[in-house]
Amino acid sequence: MIIAHYGHRLPADYDIGLIRARARERGPLWDAVPELYFKGFLLRESGKFGANTNSYSSLYLWRQDDAFRSFLVKGGYKIVVDLFGRAAIETRFAFDARKGPGGEARFAYRQETQIAVDTDLGTAFASEIERNKETAVRAGTVAAAVGVDVLNWQITRVVLSDREQADAGTGYQILHLARPLLDTLPDSSE
Repeated sequence: MIIAHYGHRLPADYDIGLIRARARERGPLWDAVPELYFKGFLLRESGKFGANTNSYSSLYLWRQDDAFRSFLVKGGYKIVVDLFGRAAIETRFAFDARKGPGGEARFAYRQETQIAVDTDLGTAFASEIERNKETAVRAGTVAAAVGVDVLNWQITRVVLSDREQADAGTGYQILHLARPLLDTLPDSSE
């Protein structure tokens, strides 16, 4: 599995209504994409969730690297580039992803943690998988995933939630959540 995330900072006077309309228009096109667990159309508005600027981003959990490759090669990302420019796509190899008991995902949270140079990686990864399982069973959690950035040796935790959460990381509003395979993820109780 691959977690992919990219974002675009928007000018202060940018009409956020255009972003909301884009999510309404484009979101349903992703509702049946093969090999995609979920794609979140995300918004950070200045003054909300600690944001001091407006930004629009997309967060994906791909089932296989071939699906992510197809998104890039067959022009899926070109549509974004044509409108917003080319942003760096942050990718993580996912160790674990689970669906939770929550209802409709309204918020996404992302948290980064540095892995110290002398950390035993096997122990650290096993600990993160257990932590993700614990996060997935919490009330309100729709899905939880954890992955690693092996270039910068960081752990990335992602939580989709039906409610606001304190201290869960950088928070985003979910404008649309396409969830073609989300229900095939292991249940939080497994």
